[in-house]
Amino acid sequence: MIEHMETIDEFLAHRTADVEEAVRRAAATEIMPRFRRLAAHEVDQKSGPHDLVTDADRKAEQYLTEVLGKLLPGSVVVGEEAVHANPVTYEAIQDDTPVWIVDPVDGTRQFVHGDPGFCTLVALARRGVLLASWTYAPARDQLAVAVRGRGALLDGTPLRAGTPDPGRDLEVATSHPDYTTDDQKRALLGLRTDGVAPRACGSAGLEYLAVARGELDATAFSWEAAWDHAAGILLVEEAGGAHLTLSGEPFRITGGNALPFTAARDAATARRVVALLADGA
Repeated sequence: MIEHMETIDEFLAHRTADVEEAVRRAAATEIMPRFRRLAAHEVDQKSGPHDLVTDADRKAEQYLTEVLGKLLPGSVVVGEEAVHANPVTYEAIQDDTPVWIVDPVDGTRQFVHGDPGFCTLVALARRGVLLASWTYAPARDQLAVAVRGRGALLDGTPLRAGTPDPGRDLEVATSHPDYTTDDQKRALLGLRTDGVAPRACGSAGLEYLAVARGELDATAFSWEAAWDHAAGILLVEEAGGAHLTLSGEPFRITGGNALPFTAARDAATARRVVALLADGA
């Protein structure tokens, strides 16, 4: 087990390129060969028709679980598909052990339909603190990397979320109605007001990347599964953005958040979105 944060800092100082290579290789070997070539038997439902899993999800997660564990001895992997098979494994996010949080194909529905709007998400955390993240869109060959306190890069270029243009409607990507409770639907209705242009979100990871790039003003999400949010939350933070839950507190990957929550280009926008969500609730 890793005993000192300095050990992880040293890993992040020298081995982030190895993680990048692992993410790229998982996509190249397990995801992209199946893109637009999936057979019917390679696609399954989990909780329902809008919650899909494919052989690409399973195989890419298996690959990353093996490689990431070897890159950082003593770490554990919490992957979406492993948690679906055994929910108790999610509890590792609460532990002192360094944990890799993995979503092998974020945007599986898009992937299944042949849409390039999907990505692979990997984040490294310890004690609930996000330390680094990798967001890779293989169909677009875009890779965003964030390291706590060291900024965020997209294909080697620094990311700056900036601030929304004064007088322009805020563009906000929101949870798809299929994934919201009645209470959350009411909260999200608070965004249907003058000065805000809400739309249903696609891949959460790519929506976070759009916020970090300054192409989207904010998100408003109603679920808290860490594999969907961990990588993007750090990416937005390191690009200068902010995130808040309905209670006005930052989002916690360990759970227990007041939902919905937002990630936005700047703190003022995050506060504005949360206020509108509270009005709807």
